[in-house]
Amino acid sequence: MRWTKSKRRGDFRSAGVPPAVLSASRGPTVGTPIIGLILISALVLFGAAPDKYLAVYSVAANYSLPLVQREGRAYVGLLEVLEPLGKVSAKADGPRWRLRYNNSVEGDFQVGKTHARVQGRDADLAGKFLVENNRGLVPVGSLGSLLPRILGGPVTLHEESARLFIGSVATHFTASLSADNPPRLVFHFTGPVNPTVATEPGALRMTFSREPLVAPASPTLTFGNKAIPSAIYSESNGMAVVTVNATIPVMASFSSDGRTVTISPTSASAATAQNTNPPAPGAATSPGQPPPAPLTTPPAAPPAARRYFAVVDASHGGDDHGETLSNTLLEKDVTVALARSLRQELESRGIPTLVLRDSDANLSVDQRAIFANADHAAIYIAVHAASNGHGVRVYTSLLPFGGDDRGTFRAWTTAQHASLPLSQSAAAAVASELQRRQIPVRTLTAPLRPLNNVTGPAIAVEVAPQGSDSSQLTAPDYQQLVTSAVATAIAATRDQLGGAP
Repeated sequence: MRWTKSKRRGDFRSAGVPPAVLSASRGPTVGTPIIGLILISALVLFGAAPDKYLAVYSVAANYSLPLVQREGRAYVGLLEVLEPLGKVSAKADGPRWRLRYNNSVEGDFQVGKTHARVQGRDADLAGKFLVENNRGLVPVGSLGSLLPRILGGPVTLHEESARLFIGSVATHFTASLSADNPPRLVFHFTGPVNPTVATEPGALRMTFSREPLVAPASPTLTFGNKAIPSAIYSESNGMAVVTVNATIPVMASFSSDGRTVTISPTSASAATAQNTNPPAPGAATSPGQPPPAPLTTPPAAPPAARRYFAVVDASHGGDDHGETLSNTLLEKDVTVALARSLRQELESRGIPTLVLRDSDANLSVDQRAIFANADHAAIYIAVHAASNGHGVRVYTSLLPFGGDDRGTFRAWTTAQHASLPLSQSAAAAVASELQRRQIPVRTLTAPLRPLNNVTGPAIAVEVAPQGSDSSQLTAPDYQQLVTSAVATAIAATRDQLGGAP
């Protein structure tokens, strides 16, 4: 494991270390964009929280960026769009603003001009190029034609909904209605999804703020059923929404792999539907008397929005390889496997879990903390791997001096302060369970990022082999032995962690 400072790309950037983070409640949130939120940076840059976002989907990372209105158009920082995708730098020289991407692609922009030069060729910007505080701003509408020249690959822009797809990353879906009574509507997705769910009279709404979901052949799907007659796909403000229209209360359930979502009646509405069937022919009734009234059950409350109890963060990723564990083994690959194993162990104990990095993506330590804080999870668990030492090391934060809180804001460098006692309790529980399973374990404190910046309980678990062979880190039985112990300890302290303010 290498504890390093956040990599700084380019001569300047918009998303530096935020000076403060809001003291967040631990209640569930509905419809909040999670993957790629940069709300704190937006507050610093523009003086007020923006209400429009550009969602970017790529193989490297999914993220969202704040938009600003200039010249009657939506604008976005070009450097910020490119930063998660590769090495990028920019330099302002009077009215000229020069961009360099991956040390090979060069762009030349001029303030107030509606065109630029990329690799010596003209590129139309569909609006004036602007520079504010050394940040180069381009109209969102220009990204569909500008980015392919910079990135060298296909780019698809949904301008009205501010969604940008880089490469072939789209998630498609189908929907089919079962013949059961009452019916079930089953959605199948080509990739894992995890929408937020909200209900209202006559509808269930799934909001996809992280996934590159795209529309089916027709945005309106009809099923010819009175209970669940239709579903409608729509997009807006960097998000995709699927609205299921229903005449009875319904709820959503998720498959373990995240690729199937089933919309089914609540238990109360199912009983109502079954009991309101007309009596069978020949059913006995008294002469002259009306048939008995159907049995009814009060409707159930709408299902609560899905909330994660734990956020598991696979450390490193992308061009940050972490420690080189052997000639063929990188830390970033081991941590993803461990994170997935830990999610499975936690979910099997009834603990909803989000893996923050579930692919080979670049995420800065600040982004990791922002995502964890936005989720309001009961505990954040960073996963690391090491070739030196034996067994497992469990870390909690050693906070620096300074960074006083101001009112409802928490100082960014010491955001962990209020939750540190709970973090230490969770670390002690994890260490105790590992020791009970005869796994060598040490508990340590260190000024670790992003633990210092997480507002809720937070620990880091660093896994080393039990012997001298680093290949043991990839052994499924050893991974399961460690992650099972961690999950058992978290489950044992669930009430304590879940009751945190």
